[in-house]
Amino acid sequence: MTTFPGSPKVRQGALVAISSGEPTPRVIAFQYNPETLTRSFEPQTAGEAELDALRLTAPPVETIQLEAELDATDQLATGDPQAEELGLHPQLALLELLIYPPSGRVIANAALLNAGTLEVLPPEGPMVLFIWGPQRVLPVRLTELGIAEEAYDPRLNPIRAKVSLGLRVLSYHDLPRSHPGYNLFLAHQVTKEALALVGRSNNLGAVLAGVRI
Repeated sequence: MTTFPGSPKVRQGALVAISSGEPTPRVIAFQYNPETLTRSFEPQTAGEAELDALRLTAPPVETIQLEAELDATDQLATGDPQAEELGLHPQLALLELLIYPPSGRVIANAALLNAGTLEVLPPEGPMVLFIWGPQRVLPVRLTELGIAEEAYDPRLNPIRAKVSLGLRVLSYHDLPRSHPGYNLFLAHQVTKEALALVGRSNNLGAVLAGVRI
């Protein structure tokens, strides 16, 4: 990343977890923005029948793959007490807990089962937003989390790590209308449609020059 004084300030990408039982969201900002994102789309079509070949039943299933780096070197160099005591454990725990059921709910559900309750719903995880600039604020579900710890301090606290994330975008086809993520994804699609209007070419003659239809 350039340190030239006139260079624009780069926004941080982040994951934001919003839980009904927590008054404030958990913001997990990327310490260093990943250099690349891999996005894939699986169209949702009605079928291969003649009348259904062009029908779309839902938005495509979008998945995102990325790698992020965590490094406590700078904090250790400045004598940060948390980094000296715990290394990267707090940052890694924030990520890992996105895919853990809350322990309080686990204990409460176990008590209900012991009391003879016949049916207990599994705990619901937080709504996770993937934020990558103002044009991409997406509700997602973590489908993959990989952590490669690459260096440790004398207490065996990890101080450098690479994190690989697999995200599955949740659309209005996946969520009930009452869920905040429903409208978030719908707004994302409307933004995408507006961007497509900016980017399209109307010069059909140049595109089809010499082509017989």
